[in-house]
Amino acid sequence: MKSGVIVEEGFVYEEETHLTVMKTSVFCAGSGFTAYDSKGELVFRVDSYGPDSRDLGEHVLMDASGRCLLTVRRKRPSLHRRWEGFIGERIEGKKPLFSVRRSSIIRRSGVTVEVYNISSEGYQIEGSFANRSCTIFNAKKEAVAEIRRKVDSFANVVLGKDVFSVSIRPGFDCAFAMGLVLVLDQIHGDDHADDSGSRVDVDPTNQDSIISS
Repeated sequence: MKSGVIVEEGFVYEEETHLTVMKTSVFCAGSGFTAYDSKGELVFRVDSYGPDSRDLGEHVLMDASGRCLLTVRRKRPSLHRRWEGFIGERIEGKKPLFSVRRSSIIRRSGVTVEVYNISSEGYQIEGSFANRSCTIFNAKKEAVAEIRRKVDSFANVVLGKDVFSVSIRPGFDCAFAMGLVLVLDQIHGDDHADDSGSRVDVDPTNQDSIISS
């Protein structure tokens, strides 16, 4: 059953979905993120289209083939680090689908997502994205997606913050979830976080089941 904002219906699944997200270098063209499914297949790419777009604060979420799904852009002027998301490519005069603003103290996500033209639809993101530990809640206070540090179950090691997991509840658009991840990275990119991996005791059969119904 579909719920919430729909960016691309093809990325709304009936089962809970787990993505492994890898952040690429910020010093080369085409920097951003790549996201893979549980089978290791590429699902999403995030690109800034080079230094000029990064300077403008504009980033593009694409599918595996390079088709533009969502464009996020920093709104200027803005006193609250507000970002806006546009379906497909952003063109002059096009209305945004949603906006995101930081609403809390430093080092905590405390992010509010406002959906335009749907007064009953909205999201709150709580936790620390800098530490890759936060949850996206809908207006009913239900968890629809979670971001967590990635665990290598074979070595019992928590990986660095540039590799992390995103779990999406059934019916929630994975493309929209990835768009929010991209904005969180831009908002909290300068926040301090521990980037070192560490050994942990994990149950490899249960580590991905983090969203409760």
